[in-house]
Amino acid sequence: MADNKEVKFTDEEMQQLADVQTSYQNIQMRMGNLKMQQVSYEKQGEALNDLEDTLLTELETLQGNEQTLAQSFNEKYGVGQLDPATGVFTPAPSAEAETPAEDA
Repeated sequence: MADNKEVKFTDEEMQQLADVQTSYQNIQMRMGNLKMQQVSYEKQGEALNDLEDTLLTELETLQGNEQTLAQSFNEKYGVGQLDPATGVFTPAPSAEAETPAEDA
């Protein structure tokens, strides 16, 4: 069928070509939607990473503040236990009180 005369495609063949074109367009649209979702998820991931960094920085600051506060309480009240529910501080037994007196 290598004649040089024009041949008209059948309606069925034209429909097959149209179906292929439609399938290409459908895939292109779906690929575009996929990319849009990926971009959205990447931005959400970046935002979550930024939030994590912020929270870790806040945690480090809080831990530093806690250490400073504990140190100031130790300087003011000495070593002991604080009951956070009641606010009552019980000093730890001193080393001198724990050591029995030696007989002379």
